[in-house]
Amino acid sequence: MFTGFSAAALDFYDDLEMDNTKTFWEAHRQTYDTEVAAPMKALMAELSDEFGEGKVFRPYRDVRFAKDKTPYKTAQGAFVAAGPSTGWYVQVGAPGVRVGAGFYEASTARLASVREAIVHDRHGPELEAILLTAQSAGWELGGDKLKTSPRGYDADHPRIELLRHKSMTLGKNYGFEPFIHTPELLDRVRADWREAQPLLDWVLAHAKG
Repeated sequence: MFTGFSAAALDFYDDLEMDNTKTFWEAHRQTYDTEVAAPMKALMAELSDEFGEGKVFRPYRDVRFAKDKTPYKTAQGAFVAAGPSTGWYVQVGAPGVRVGAGFYEASTARLASVREAIVHDRHGPELEAILLTAQSAGWELGGDKLKTSPRGYDADHPRIELLRHKSMTLGKNYGFEPFIHTPELLDRVRADWREAQPLLDWVLAHAKG
């Protein structure tokens, strides 16, 4: 049963950001297991009846090609897939708890189909309306974007900012709200994931290939 994330979970990541070493990790592994990993797995289990089975990410960074060689991630994330590279997200770290939804990457073919839907006279305005509603409800629009216009699209297109997206996400911070330490967090995540469903539905309807 999910009961919330303790203050010890946030403190663990606060300390890890200051001392991201194997020595620290091994000395505090039990705190990670009991205060971070176990509650996140419990949260995913509680949400699985509606959204599907979630994946709790490994705490270790892949540093093979990274300039930053610190070995551990400074937040614990979990993801439920609704489609290819598309779904719902939640994480806990030193800044508190954050939720999100959207698509985090797309193949060339899928991104092309998304952009074709964005310029479509009906589907494009549908996406604009979905994002406006979400932002009015406190979501932040994010994702990787081109600095220039994508090839083949007019820089003066009314939806050029959406066309520049290579990924598209909605995110909402809970921060240090008291409810993150209680079972109420489950209800908040469930409600917000439902609220973000229209974006996922739009992406899954139009992202082809």
